[in-house]
Amino acid sequence: MKSTRPGKQRKRLYNAPLHKKRKWLSSHLEENLLLKYDKRNMPVIKGDTVKVMRGSYKGHEDKVAKVDVKSGYVEIEGVTIIKADGKKIPRLLHSSILLITKLNLTDKWRREKLEKGLSEETRKEIEREAEQQLKETEEQKRKEEEELKREEARQKAMEEKPEETVEQPAAEIKEEPKTEETKIEEKKQEKPKTEKKTAKKTTKTKPKKKEEEEK
Repeated sequence: MKSTRPGKQRKRLYNAPLHKKRKWLSSHLEENLLLKYDKRNMPVIKGDTVKVMRGSYKGHEDKVAKVDVKSGYVEIEGVTIIKADGKKIPRLLHSSILLITKLNLTDKWRREKLEKGLSEETRKEIEREAEQQLKETEEQKRKEEEELKREEARQKAMEEKPEETVEQPAAEIKEEPKTEETKIEEKKQEKPKTEKKTAKKTTKTKPKKKEEEEK
């Protein structure tokens, strides 16, 4: 359907199926890639290195972190916004603003599309680049797994330390045996209490006896 009315164009854009929206999420290739692959534009994929050509982030170059097909926008590493509460949120950009500087060749289907109509030398170069990129991704995954394991070990160590410090003094207090000196001191403290009570009783009984004798 072709129409000059903007309302119909917007309706077509928002109500389009996903396989069409995915093709529309494409951006131009750099001159080196254009001459190498003989293609002007390609759909953006996670892992492509991209350069921002317009807007407040003009000149920023980094990898694509996420591609949202439904909304039609791309998330790039390092492109963020600070909210009023201080949190950082990724700033989504449209694919028409971007220029692809390096392609992610780990996808098998993408390589097959690029290799169509190319010479054998360029095909071999594409395969070499794909092997190097696969090795790099494997190394990154290993590093991330090692970092996660270290963090888990640190958390466990931090959780175990306070439990030990709380339990040790309680156990020490319960296990302390009473010595003979402490027992003797406790007896001495108890004796004067009994003497005071007897003295009080005697003072109360004396005036009663005197009154009886006078009578």
